[in-house]
Amino acid sequence: MKIGYSFWGFLGDGITDTPDGGRSHRRTLVNGLASRGHDLVFLQPDRDLIEAGVDLSAYYRWDAGLPDLDVLFLEWRWPIPGRNTTWCGAAGHTCDLHRQAELLSHYTEQLGVPTILWDKDRQLPHDDPLSDHPAVTLCEAALHPSPGAVSLFFPVDDQVLDTADPSALSQLDRPTTLAYVGNQYDRDDAFNEYFAPAAAEVPHVVAGKWPDTRAWPQLNFVGRVPFRRVGAIHRSSVATVLLLPERYARVGQVTQRIFEAVLAGCLPIMPADVRSADQFVPSELITADGHEVARLAQHLRGVTGTAEYAELIDACLKKLAPFRLSRQLEVIANALLRRVVSAT
Repeated sequence: MKIGYSFWGFLGDGITDTPDGGRSHRRTLVNGLASRGHDLVFLQPDRDLIEAGVDLSAYYRWDAGLPDLDVLFLEWRWPIPGRNTTWCGAAGHTCDLHRQAELLSHYTEQLGVPTILWDKDRQLPHDDPLSDHPAVTLCEAALHPSPGAVSLFFPVDDQVLDTADPSALSQLDRPTTLAYVGNQYDRDDAFNEYFAPAAAEVPHVVAGKWPDTRAWPQLNFVGRVPFRRVGAIHRSSVATVLLLPERYARVGQVTQRIFEAVLAGCLPIMPADVRSADQFVPSELITADGHEVARLAQHLRGVTGTAEYAELIDACLKKLAPFRLSRQLEVIANALLRRVVSAT
């Protein structure tokens, strides 16, 4: 099928000053779709070229118009006041929302083209008419998605998982005990409860956009880092804490940070209030509060390089099975089949 894919972000490393978490898995997904014989065209601006100066036109296609499509695939964009809600040409304006509206109007509303709406950030209002539109399949990256929605996780290449070596990862030098890579957005409560008390006791680092850190003057915030440094931080850290906004935690939606960490041998500590936490990490890595995080992090520091540490990495790798690319491609194939048959 010819799939029009709409995303606001990058396929490569992009630029430092961006919150685009999709860089860890977007290219994996689109390459996987292409490997299944689908023809992909990207419908938002080529930010890799425009902003990062990286030309990927030898591998991918962009189209600013309205080409013929069999399927529309949207990474859902939502209104961000002062950014994509302003008029075109205004200072700081991004046109992702306007373009998405144009795509929905033309393909979904007028033509009834089967549309996959991937609400990766859980921003689609529950009463939005699109969730019940006959052409739309709503996907969420959650273990317990909204009624009528389909679970579509952030994908990891199967071969990357199959070739990860727990023993080798366990032997890396890890001078930092506790790390967190990610932005502040809606995470203050989880940060206060689980990370801050532990970080006060162990060597740590917090990387990402945290505009207001006045509540934690004693902690080590280093600001945003280039995308390539994310892996380096995890490879040099014993453990991380999977901090989730409440809207993620209550439906069991874990971000790409889990596999970014595990594939670097950095053990993911999971707050117990995340729904179905034991589906994502071994029970040994689930904690009830920040003091338990501190004790666990100190224990893990003491066993780095041992068989116990390697076994925990191995157990975490096995827990990543739901994120396999092959599984996500089957989810998409089933969704497309249902919609295409229905449209026919």
